[in-house]
Amino acid sequence: MLGKNLFKPDLIVAGPVSDLSFAWLKQRDIAGLILDLDDTLLALGEQMVNTRVVEWVARARLEFRLYIVSNNPNRSFIESIALSLSLPFINRAAKPSRRALRRVLQELQLPPERVAIVGDRLLTDVLAGNRLGLVTVLVEPPGPSRALRGSWLRAAERFFFPDVVVVRPGGIPPEADLK
Repeated sequence: MLGKNLFKPDLIVAGPVSDLSFAWLKQRDIAGLILDLDDTLLALGEQMVNTRVVEWVARARLEFRLYIVSNNPNRSFIESIALSLSLPFINRAAKPSRRALRRVLQELQLPPERVAIVGDRLLTDVLAGNRLGLVTVLVEPPGPSRALRGSWLRAAERFFFPDVVVVRPGGIPPEADLK
């Protein structure tokens, strides 16, 4: 990790989590996925996960151990979404703190290099993952945010880290197939 840019994800997906390549993850021997909730699995302000994401989670569950880790303090809301996806969760994670991520690694019984964190934010998901030695994946929200906060924060990240947040055509390296 020495010398690694802590704000640079290992992969930038030019689309929502449902466009994330399982092949890309498998090539890196990933066995577990830590998934952000707001603007990763669920567009900020929405109350239900869209069908594409639900289907992607169902397929991902067959390949990986999954866990939702969210900074959102609303436990009952996070719990309802996690139950609808049949996934374990942690809320109030305080990312970029690594405490909740370490707990998930213990529960998954996997070393950091075999786990990817998938999220929409450089300053929380990517930073926390890189600080812990996880594979980091940056995705776009699964739909338009109903809250200005998400789009404003992403715009600020792009302003301060223009060389990092680059949307590549297709969002995946040419050697990986989509699913």
